[in-house]
Amino acid sequence: MAQSQPCIQMKIVDHIAQSKGKTQFTFEILPPVKGQHINSIFDGIDPLMEFNPPFIDVTYHREEYELKTLKNGLLEKRLIRKRPGTVGICAAIMNKYNVDAVPHVLCGGFTKEDTENLLIDLDFLGIDNIVALRGDAVKNETYFMATPGGHTFASELVAQISDLNKGIYLEEELVQASATDFCIGVSGYPEKHMEAPSLDTDIQYLKEKIVAGADYIVTQMFFDNSKFFDFQEKCHAAGIDVPIIPGLKPIATRRQLNLLPHRFHVDLPEALIQAVMTCKDNKAIKQVGIEWCIAQSKELQQAGVPFLHYYSMGKSENIKAIADSIF
Repeated sequence: MAQSQPCIQMKIVDHIAQSKGKTQFTFEILPPVKGQHINSIFDGIDPLMEFNPPFIDVTYHREEYELKTLKNGLLEKRLIRKRPGTVGICAAIMNKYNVDAVPHVLCGGFTKEDTENLLIDLDFLGIDNIVALRGDAVKNETYFMATPGGHTFASELVAQISDLNKGIYLEEELVQASATDFCIGVSGYPEKHMEAPSLDTDIQYLKEKIVAGADYIVTQMFFDNSKFFDFQEKCHAAGIDVPIIPGLKPIATRRQLNLLPHRFHVDLPEALIQAVMTCKDNKAIKQVGIEWCIAQSKELQQAGVPFLHYYSMGKSENIKAIADSIF
């Protein structure tokens, strides 16, 4: 287990350089549901801090629309945000744990002006790492629709952040505008994005994000390491030479056999499926998921990946069990 204390306000690429080839532990959290106290976040983070994560990702959840029946019987469409607080959580994490916090910034739900104002806030808070994402379609809508005045593609969002790093704001007449200094992460999909016609095409889309200014890639979860290694090779062949961080999630319930492929468009190896199907309860399934993820982690660590990035989904018990065996 690492003993050195993580350093606040470093770029992700600098954390990689400082590690000198040693694989490090990181994870991602969800903002709490509106109405919950921030201690619910800390309770999930506390058990994982012994592994000295250099940074913690904080997701951003899009707005949703719900229909509410009024007294007159008519339906009213209301905009709600069930998991607000990404920026505040990042500031709280940096203050409490002295580690870098990495907010996810979306195209969906933001105009370009909204995005610029958010980036200014992050810059003022000393948050200089960002993951730039298009985001999903609004719940109950089939396809992603850009917010009027906002970005359609993640590459456009990356370009705006990159411009701000050069002191280029939306208001062109600004004189001697201060440049930001964001390190920009983007998503990669070892099994391709669900909307991409092919993996090769998806990698070309990924390269557009790198050309626009992205500094590193974090992948979607996968359960077969060969998919990651093939993806890595294809990226290198396409001229993508930024660090690629594998994202991992241990399976924990029988329901996830169907939920994860449906929600994240990933394949589960037959050996994992059969191991889960033979379990009598979710306690046994959780252990299968832990052991499978440990095996994945060890192989990836031996391959020299810069970080092992775990999707905790607000649950730290299984992530801690995995990290105990790796770090």
